[in-house]
Amino acid sequence: MPRPLWAGAISFGLVTIPVKIVSATEDHDVHFHRVHLADMGRVRTRKVCELDGQVVSQDEIGKGYEIAKDQTVPVTDEELEQMPLPTAKAIEIAAFVDADSIDPVRISDSYYLAADGQVAAKPYTLLRKALERSSKVAVAKFQWHGRERLGLLRIREGAIVLHSMKWPDEVRNPQELAPREVEVGEEEIEQALQLAERMTIEDLSGFHDEYREALEDIIAAKAEGQPLPAPAEDEGREKGEVVDLMAALNASVKAAKESRGEDGEDATVHEMRPSKKSPRKKTPAKKTAASKKSTASKKTAKKTAAKKRSAS
Repeated sequence: MPRPLWAGAISFGLVTIPVKIVSATEDHDVHFHRVHLADMGRVRTRKVCELDGQVVSQDEIGKGYEIAKDQTVPVTDEELEQMPLPTAKAIEIAAFVDADSIDPVRISDSYYLAADGQVAAKPYTLLRKALERSSKVAVAKFQWHGRERLGLLRIREGAIVLHSMKWPDEVRNPQELAPREVEVGEEEIEQALQLAERMTIEDLSGFHDEYREALEDIIAAKAEGQPLPAPAEDEGREKGEVVDLMAALNASVKAAKESRGEDGEDATVHEMRPSKKSPRKKTPAKKTAASKKSTASKKTAKKTAAKKRSAS
Protein backbone atom coordinates (compact mmCIF):
# COMPACT_ATOMS: atom_id res chain seq x y z
CA MET A 1 0.00 0.00 0.00
CA PRO A 2 1.30 3.54 -0.74
CA ARG A 3 2.41 5.65 2.20
CA PRO A 4 -0.62 7.21 3.95
CA LEU A 5 -0.89 10.98 3.53
CA TRP A 6 -3.39 11.57 6.34
CA ALA A 7 -5.04 9.58 9.13
CA GLY A 8 -8.36 10.35 10.77
CA ALA A 9 -11.96 9.21 10.47
CA ILE A 10 -15.10 9.57 8.39
CA SER A 11 -17.89 11.10 10.45
CA PHE A 12 -21.20 9.68 9.21
CA GLY A 13 -23.91 10.81 11.61
CA LEU A 14 -23.03 8.97 14.83
CA VAL A 15 -20.91 6.46 12.92
CA THR A 16 -17.13 6.88 13.01
CA ILE A 17 -14.96 5.11 10.44
CA PRO A 18 -11.17 5.23 11.01
CA VAL A 19 -9.49 5.72 7.65
CA LYS A 20 -6.18 6.62 6.02
CA ILE A 21 -5.83 8.72 2.88
CA VAL A 22 -3.59 7.37 0.13
CA SER A 23 -3.05 8.93 -3.28
CA ALA A 24 -5.25 7.51 -6.03
CA THR A 25 -2.86 8.50 -8.82
CA GLU A 26 0.83 8.21 -9.67
CA ASP A 27 3.19 10.75 -11.20
CA HIS A 28 4.89 9.35 -14.32
CA ASP A 29 6.14 12.70 -15.65
CA VAL A 30 9.77 13.13 -16.62
CA HIS A 31 11.28 15.66 -14.22
CA PHE A 32 14.21 17.90 -15.17
CA HIS A 33 16.93 19.47 -13.02
CA ARG A 34 18.02 23.05 -13.55
CA VAL A 35 21.66 22.95 -14.58
CA HIS A 36 24.50 25.29 -15.50
CA LEU A 37 24.88 24.67 -19.25
CA ALA A 38 28.62 25.34 -19.17
CA ASP A 39 29.43 22.38 -16.90
CA MET A 40 26.10 20.62 -16.16
CA GLY A 41 26.34 21.47 -12.47
CA ARG A 42 23.06 21.58 -10.54
CA VAL A 43 21.60 25.04 -9.99
CA ARG A 44 20.02 25.30 -6.55
CA THR A 45 17.41 27.73 -5.27
CA ARG A 46 18.59 29.72 -2.27
CA LYS A 47 16.12 31.22 0.19
CA VAL A 48 17.28 34.75 0.94
CA CYS A 49 15.74 37.30 3.31
CA GLU A 50 14.98 40.44 1.31
CA LEU A 51 15.78 42.70 4.27
CA ASP A 52 19.26 41.57 5.29
CA GLY A 53 20.23 39.56 2.21
CA GLN A 54 21.14 36.53 4.31
CA VAL A 55 20.49 32.94 3.24
CA VAL A 56 18.11 31.36 5.76
CA SER A 57 17.57 27.69 6.61
CA GLN A 58 14.23 25.92 6.59
CA ASP A 59 14.11 26.04 10.40
CA GLU A 60 14.15 29.86 10.24
CA ILE A 61 11.23 30.09 7.79
CA GLY A 62 7.62 30.45 8.94
CA LYS A 63 4.27 31.71 7.72
CA GLY A 64 3.19 35.33 7.66
CA TYR A 65 0.19 37.28 6.34
CA GLU A 66 0.58 40.83 5.07
CA ILE A 67 -2.31 42.90 6.48
CA ALA A 68 -0.90 46.24 5.30
CA LYS A 69 2.18 47.61 3.61
CA ASP A 70 5.22 46.89 5.79
CA GLN A 71 3.04 45.09 8.34
CA THR A 72 3.04 41.29 8.41
CA VAL A 73 1.46 39.10 11.07
CA PRO A 74 3.24 35.80 11.84
CA VAL A 75 1.11 32.66 12.06
CA THR A 76 2.59 29.46 13.52
CA ASP A 77 1.80 25.88 12.58
CA GLU A 78 0.66 25.25 16.16
CA GLU A 79 -1.89 28.06 15.89
CA LEU A 80 -3.24 26.59 12.67
CA GLU A 81 -3.51 23.13 14.19
CA GLN A 82 -5.45 24.46 17.19
CA MET A 83 -8.13 26.23 15.17
CA PRO A 84 -11.59 25.16 16.39
CA LEU A 85 -12.58 23.16 13.32
CA PRO A 86 -14.55 19.90 13.62
CA THR A 87 -12.85 18.71 10.41
CA ALA A 88 -9.31 18.84 11.83
CA LYS A 89 -9.09 15.05 12.01
CA ALA A 90 -12.37 14.03 10.43
CA ILE A 91 -13.97 13.84 7.02
CA GLU A 92 -17.40 15.07 8.03
CA ILE A 93 -20.21 14.00 5.72
CA ALA A 94 -22.62 16.92 5.42
CA ALA A 95 -25.10 15.72 2.78
CA PHE A 96 -25.87 13.23 0.03
CA VAL A 97 -26.63 14.33 -3.53
CA ASP A 98 -27.29 12.73 -6.92
CA ALA A 99 -24.03 12.00 -8.69
CA ASP A 100 -25.26 13.72 -11.88
CA SER A 101 -25.69 17.01 -10.00
CA ILE A 102 -21.94 17.46 -9.47
CA ASP A 103 -20.22 19.72 -12.00
CA PRO A 104 -16.95 17.96 -13.07
CA VAL A 105 -15.22 21.37 -13.16
CA ARG A 106 -15.36 21.44 -9.38
CA ILE A 107 -13.56 18.10 -8.92
CA SER A 108 -9.84 18.37 -8.18
CA ASP A 109 -7.40 15.76 -6.76
CA SER A 110 -8.49 12.20 -5.97
CA TYR A 111 -7.54 9.94 -3.05
CA TYR A 112 -8.44 6.47 -1.83
CA LEU A 113 -9.73 6.01 1.69
CA ALA A 114 -8.36 2.82 3.26
CA ALA A 115 -10.00 1.28 6.32
CA ASP A 116 -7.65 1.85 9.26
CA GLY A 117 -7.67 -1.44 11.17
CA GLN A 118 -10.19 -4.22 11.62
CA VAL A 119 -12.45 -2.02 13.74
CA ALA A 120 -13.13 0.08 10.63
CA ALA A 121 -14.05 -2.85 8.37
CA LYS A 122 -17.77 -3.03 9.21
CA PRO A 123 -18.66 0.70 9.20
CA TYR A 124 -16.50 1.17 6.06
CA THR A 125 -18.44 -1.60 4.30
CA LEU A 126 -21.73 -0.15 5.57
CA LEU A 127 -21.01 3.27 4.03
CA ARG A 128 -19.78 1.68 0.81
CA LYS A 129 -22.93 -0.41 0.37
CA ALA A 130 -25.14 2.56 1.22
CA LEU A 131 -23.50 4.66 -1.48
CA GLU A 132 -23.66 1.83 -4.02
CA ARG A 133 -27.36 1.11 -3.50
CA SER A 134 -28.48 4.72 -3.36
CA SER A 135 -26.57 5.76 -6.51
CA LYS A 136 -25.69 8.93 -4.63
CA VAL A 137 -22.44 10.58 -3.59
CA ALA A 138 -21.60 12.08 -0.22
CA VAL A 139 -20.55 15.70 0.16
CA ALA A 140 -18.07 16.17 3.00
CA LYS A 141 -15.81 18.76 4.60
CA PHE A 142 -12.25 18.04 5.71
CA GLN A 143 -9.03 19.84 6.57
CA TRP A 144 -6.12 19.39 4.19
CA HIS A 145 -2.78 21.22 4.08
CA GLY A 146 -3.81 23.96 6.45
CA ARG A 147 -7.24 24.78 5.04
CA GLU A 148 -10.76 23.41 5.08
CA ARG A 149 -11.85 21.81 1.84
CA LEU A 150 -15.01 20.47 0.29
CA GLY A 151 -14.93 16.82 -0.69
CA LEU A 152 -16.91 14.20 -2.54
CA LEU A 153 -17.10 10.53 -1.52
CA ARG A 154 -17.99 7.89 -4.10
CA ILE A 155 -17.26 4.22 -4.75
CA ARG A 156 -14.71 2.88 -7.22
CA GLU A 157 -14.25 -0.88 -7.51
CA GLY A 158 -15.16 -1.52 -3.88
CA ALA A 159 -13.09 1.33 -2.41
CA ILE A 160 -14.26 4.70 -1.13
CA VAL A 161 -12.74 7.55 -3.13
CA LEU A 162 -12.35 11.08 -1.81
CA HIS A 163 -12.35 13.82 -4.44
CA SER A 164 -11.17 17.25 -3.34
CA MET A 165 -13.59 19.85 -4.71
CA LYS A 166 -13.57 23.55 -5.42
CA TRP A 167 -15.84 25.74 -3.32
CA PRO A 168 -18.68 27.29 -5.33
CA ASP A 169 -17.04 30.74 -5.33
CA GLU A 170 -13.79 29.28 -6.73
CA VAL A 171 -15.33 28.38 -10.09
CA ARG A 172 -15.30 31.20 -12.64
CA ASN A 173 -18.42 32.06 -14.62
CA PRO A 174 -17.86 30.84 -18.20
CA GLN A 175 -20.54 33.04 -19.82
CA GLU A 176 -18.07 35.75 -20.79
CA LEU A 177 -16.02 33.15 -22.67
CA ALA A 178 -18.85 31.81 -24.81
CA PRO A 179 -18.77 32.86 -28.50
CA ARG A 180 -21.47 35.04 -30.00
CA GLU A 181 -24.58 33.30 -31.26
CA VAL A 182 -24.17 31.78 -34.74
CA GLU A 183 -26.49 29.78 -36.93
CA VAL A 184 -25.80 26.03 -37.01
CA GLY A 185 -27.79 23.89 -39.42
CA GLU A 186 -29.59 20.71 -38.41
CA GLU A 187 -27.55 18.76 -40.97
CA GLU A 188 -24.35 19.90 -39.31
CA ILE A 189 -25.63 18.94 -35.85
CA GLU A 190 -26.71 15.49 -37.09
CA GLN A 191 -23.34 14.92 -38.73
CA ALA A 192 -21.53 15.98 -35.56
CA LEU A 193 -23.67 13.52 -33.58
CA GLN A 194 -22.87 10.80 -36.10
CA LEU A 195 -19.16 11.54 -35.73
CA ALA A 196 -19.45 11.39 -31.93
CA GLU A 197 -21.23 8.04 -32.21
CA ARG A 198 -18.52 6.65 -34.48
CA MET A 199 -15.83 7.81 -32.05
CA THR A 200 -17.54 6.40 -28.94
CA ILE A 201 -15.51 3.79 -27.03
CA GLU A 202 -16.17 1.76 -23.88
CA ASP A 203 -12.68 1.70 -22.36
CA LEU A 204 -10.09 4.46 -21.89
CA SER A 205 -7.26 2.15 -20.80
CA GLY A 206 -5.69 2.26 -24.26
CA PHE A 207 -4.69 5.93 -23.93
CA HIS A 208 -1.06 6.64 -23.04
CA ASP A 209 1.24 9.63 -22.71
CA GLU A 210 2.96 9.92 -26.11
CA TYR A 211 4.78 13.09 -25.04
CA ARG A 212 6.49 11.28 -22.14
CA GLU A 213 7.46 8.37 -24.40
CA ALA A 214 8.95 10.74 -27.00
CA LEU A 215 10.80 12.63 -24.26
CA GLU A 216 12.27 9.38 -22.90
CA ASP A 217 13.43 8.51 -26.44
CA ILE A 218 15.19 11.89 -26.70
CA ILE A 219 16.91 11.44 -23.32
CA ALA A 220 17.98 7.90 -24.21
CA ALA A 221 19.38 9.03 -27.58
CA LYS A 222 21.34 11.92 -26.03
CA ALA A 223 22.73 9.72 -23.25
CA GLU A 224 23.96 7.14 -25.79
CA GLY A 225 25.28 9.68 -28.27
CA GLN A 226 22.75 8.67 -30.91
CA PRO A 227 20.94 10.94 -33.38
CA LEU A 228 17.74 12.42 -32.05
CA PRO A 229 14.44 10.95 -33.29
CA ALA A 230 13.09 12.69 -36.38
CA PRO A 231 10.20 15.05 -35.63
CA ALA A 232 6.75 13.86 -36.67
CA GLU A 233 5.40 15.33 -39.88
CA ASP A 234 2.81 18.03 -39.33
CA GLU A 235 -0.17 17.16 -41.51
CA GLY A 236 -2.43 19.77 -39.95
CA ARG A 237 -3.95 22.66 -41.80
CA GLU A 238 -2.12 25.91 -42.21
CA LYS A 239 -2.78 28.39 -39.44
CA GLY A 240 -5.76 30.60 -40.16
CA GLU A 241 -7.06 28.40 -42.99
CA VAL A 242 -10.87 28.38 -43.15
CA VAL A 243 -12.44 25.04 -44.11
CA ASP A 244 -15.94 23.99 -45.08
CA LEU A 245 -17.38 22.77 -41.75
CA MET A 246 -19.78 20.28 -43.32
CA ALA A 247 -17.11 18.87 -45.61
CA ALA A 248 -14.79 18.46 -42.63
CA LEU A 249 -17.52 16.63 -40.68
CA ASN A 250 -18.25 14.35 -43.64
CA ALA A 251 -14.57 13.52 -44.04
CA SER A 252 -14.22 12.90 -40.31
CA VAL A 253 -17.18 10.51 -40.22
CA LYS A 254 -15.82 8.65 -43.23
CA ALA A 255 -12.39 8.36 -41.63
CA ALA A 256 -13.94 7.12 -38.37
CA LYS A 257 -15.86 4.43 -40.25
CA GLU A 258 -12.79 3.32 -42.19
CA SER A 259 -10.73 3.13 -38.99
CA ARG A 260 -13.26 0.58 -37.66
CA GLY A 261 -13.23 -1.44 -40.86
CA GLU A 262 -16.61 -0.17 -42.01
CA ASP A 263 -17.60 1.00 -45.46
CA GLY A 264 -17.27 4.77 -45.58
CA GLU A 265 -19.11 5.32 -48.84
CA ASP A 266 -22.35 6.40 -47.14
CA ALA A 267 -20.71 8.90 -44.79
CA THR A 268 -21.95 11.97 -46.67
CA VAL A 269 -25.56 12.72 -45.85
CA HIS A 270 -26.05 15.50 -48.38
CA GLU A 271 -24.18 17.16 -51.21
CA MET A 272 -22.15 20.29 -50.71
CA ARG A 273 -19.60 22.11 -52.79
CA PRO A 274 -16.17 20.64 -52.09
CA SER A 275 -13.85 22.84 -50.08
CA LYS A 276 -10.72 24.18 -51.68
CA LYS A 277 -8.63 21.88 -49.60
CA SER A 278 -10.26 18.78 -48.17
CA PRO A 279 -8.97 17.66 -44.80
CA ARG A 280 -6.60 14.74 -45.10
CA LYS A 281 -6.93 11.69 -42.94
CA LYS A 282 -4.22 11.70 -40.34
CA THR A 283 -1.98 8.68 -40.19
CA PRO A 284 -0.08 7.62 -37.09
CA ALA A 285 3.42 9.01 -36.92
CA LYS A 286 6.09 6.51 -37.91
CA LYS A 287 7.87 4.91 -35.02
CA THR A 288 11.43 6.11 -34.79
CA ALA A 289 14.41 3.92 -34.27
CA ALA A 290 14.83 5.36 -30.79
CA SER A 291 11.37 4.17 -29.79
CA LYS A 292 12.48 0.59 -30.45
CA LYS A 293 15.16 0.71 -27.77
CA SER A 294 14.71 -1.72 -24.96
CA THR A 295 13.27 -0.69 -21.61
CA ALA A 296 16.58 -1.52 -19.99
CA SER A 297 18.35 0.94 -22.27
CA LYS A 298 15.92 3.72 -21.27
CA LYS A 299 16.37 2.99 -17.58
CA THR A 300 20.15 3.12 -17.99
CA ALA A 301 19.86 6.43 -19.83
CA LYS A 302 17.68 7.90 -17.09
CA LYS A 303 20.15 6.85 -14.39
CA THR A 304 23.01 8.30 -16.41
CA ALA A 305 21.22 11.61 -16.95
CA ALA A 306 20.42 11.84 -13.23
CA LYS A 307 24.08 11.61 -12.12
CA LYS A 308 25.05 15.26 -12.53
CA ARG A 309 28.23 16.22 -10.72
CA SER A 310 28.84 19.75 -9.61
CA ALA A 311 32.00 21.33 -10.96
CA SER A 312 32.23 23.79 -8.11
